[in-house]
Amino acid sequence: MSTDGTPKALLMDAPAMDRALKRMAHELIEQVSDPGGCVLVGIRRRGVPLARRLAGYIGQFSGAAPAVGEVDITFYRDDLTRLDDAPRVAGAALPVDITGRTVVLVDDVIYTGRTARAAMEALLARGRAARIRLAVLIDRGHRELPIRPDFVGKNIPTSHTERVSVKVTEVDGEDAVALYEM
Repeated sequence: MSTDGTPKALLMDAPAMDRALKRMAHELIEQVSDPGGCVLVGIRRRGVPLARRLAGYIGQFSGAAPAVGEVDITFYRDDLTRLDDAPRVAGAALPVDITGRTVVLVDDVIYTGRTARAAMEALLARGRAARIRLAVLIDRGHRELPIRPDFVGKNIPTSHTERVSVKVTEVDGEDAVALYEM
């Protein structure tokens, strides 16, 4: 599943990513009763900078930015033993108690739904949120679990032989979404 080489297609450049995040922020403001009082929780790795950007836009558009946290789902994955014999876990960094609050999980791509399920379990281990919503930059389909994002930057129909690669400046030095053949 290497993303080395030439992408099959460039799906989003930096301006397109920015437009999608701004639109998602507007949708979140419309759908969440108290957007400044909710908590955005980025799923490590690229979900964290996306959550921070969303929070910034929500603050800019509504006047009240939500708190931003992050969660590491490593121990909540159902394929943990196949990934690594000694996984490194960073845990969660939640700036406030999530009990009774609306939590919006933020991730770069949703595919099977297993990452979102693991993130929900990690959150539930830290408190009982009033509701959990899901925001993703890219929805590529192929769900294995009955999980659907509430906020989507872009729907990209893919095949199982393709891989979507999201790059964010904070991690990769650039913003881009590309499609690769596996």
